Amino acid sequence: MMAVAERFDELKASSLATNWRGRSGRFYALTAIPVATFSLAGPDLYLLAGGGSVLWVGTAVDLIADAVSRARFRLALNLAEQAFSLPHPDSDVDRMTIAWDLEGAEPVSGLSLT
Repeated sequence: MMAVAERFDELKASSLATNWRGRSGRFYALTAIPVATFSLAGPDLYLLAGGGSVLWVGTAVDLIADAVSRARFRLALNLAEQAFSLPHPDSDVDRMTIAWDLEGAEPVSGLSLT
């Protein structure tokens, strides 16, 4: 029985979380992207994470319009272990609200939102 429990812990530790709970308590099902092939494409919202912590959240537009976002993005690229995307929000207010919520997000294990 112990071998099964140890194996389960190994599998759990190696899995990449794609479900995140925002600072508001809302759950997000994010699409994992390999960090090695990550690029900003289209109007989607992206999240870069490392060690279970959110390093940067935003869109390509954020990088163009905001110098602070550009600086945080460059740093996040060097530290990121995981990258995720979320379909483009309907409005700028939704985009900013979701980005704010995800900046304080944490990964959630054992939850299937699909």
